[in-house]
Amino acid sequence: MRHPRMTIAIIGFTAVAGVSGIVAATAGGSTAVAANSKVNSTTTAPMGTTPAAPMGTTSAVSTITTTTDATVHTIKTSVDGQTESVLVDAGGLPLYYYKPDTATTSFVSGSLASLWPPLVSAGPTAAGVTGKVSVVKDVHGGQVAYNGHFLYTFAGDSPGHVSGQDVQDFFVATPGLRTVSAGSSTTKAPAPSSAGGYSYSY
Repeated sequence: MRHPRMTIAIIGFTAVAGVSGIVAATAGGSTAVAANSKVNSTTTAPMGTTPAAPMGTTSAVSTITTTTDATVHTIKTSVDGQTESVLVDAGGLPLYYYKPDTATTSFVSGSLASLWPPLVSAGPTAAGVTGKVSVVKDVHGGQVAYNGHFLYTFAGDSPGHVSGQDVQDFFVATPGLRTVSAGSSTTKAPAPSSAGGYSYSY
């Protein structure tokens, strides 16, 4: 028969060993969590740390194909009496390009821009198009372009209705719009014009 004090000592030692085992397991778990946290902190950028793009920077936009609420998508509508597939914005307004523009410079400003508002978006999406949708940081902000052509709406239009075709050198944008490269344009840039010097009819 063991002495009572020896029995108490053995029980006490076992209890301490058990507690030590729990502490060790907890410490090991904490180390693992800390290690995982460290890995996550090095692979995941914190919110709001993306630097602003410099002027003239072009960013490609991933195309989505599941919604007509996209910044740029297509509809079929009448253009000069013929049904065509045209690009429209999220509200259904037809989108146009301006012939004097280049792939990096918009020549639409002042009163012209009030009639032909540039399409701008911080995070544009696209659907139903095969061309390249991009965003160029310029004087208008993040201006959306299609195959290198800056896009605009027209103040005289309503959703799904094209009324600005071939007005003031603006033409409706279609999915097959040819690509324009940096530094090129289809016509010479217009001479500066005084405010209110533009007119249109449709």
